[in-house]
Amino acid sequence: MKFRFLLRSLFVGVPVGVTFFDCFGYVARVEGISMQPALNPDASDADYVLLNRWSVRTLDVCRGDVISLISPKDPDQKIIKRIVGLEGDIIKTIGYKRPFIRIPQGHCWVEGDHTGHSLDSNTFGPVSLGLVTAKATCIVWPPHRWQNLTPEVPEGRYPVNYVEEMNV
Repeated sequence: MKFRFLLRSLFVGVPVGVTFFDCFGYVARVEGISMQPALNPDASDADYVLLNRWSVRTLDVCRGDVISLISPKDPDQKIIKRIVGLEGDIIKTIGYKRPFIRIPQGHCWVEGDHTGHSLDSNTFGPVSLGLVTAKATCIVWPPHRWQNLTPEVPEGRYPVNYVEEMNV
């Protein structure tokens, strides 16, 4: 009787759980220094962030959003970066093969907050929005770091055309 109840619970619980994590989100550990100081300001502690899959289902992302994406260099790896530019934006690159690049349709430009210590678009170029898997919405662990992750583009990293529009 107990075994039958356990088996029935597994047959219902596992698909519901998988569907929840696949559609809505999950908590992930963020390691490394590429997103310092926003994430992992003290390299000895890893941050755990809530990755919201539901918010990117329509690929409606904004400049400054911290996102999780499949690495263009290694499809088996997920990386976390900040969106600096969207399609149509002109980005001043840092060490990319061209000093300026216009982001093609269906792509974005992602960078780590720790400039020079990040494998990002300055290495592999514009990223297809199809590789975006989730938006990081808040830090959930450790407790002293609980906070929402607000969309903000680092100083001096706004797209060239965006800065020109703001000065007009």
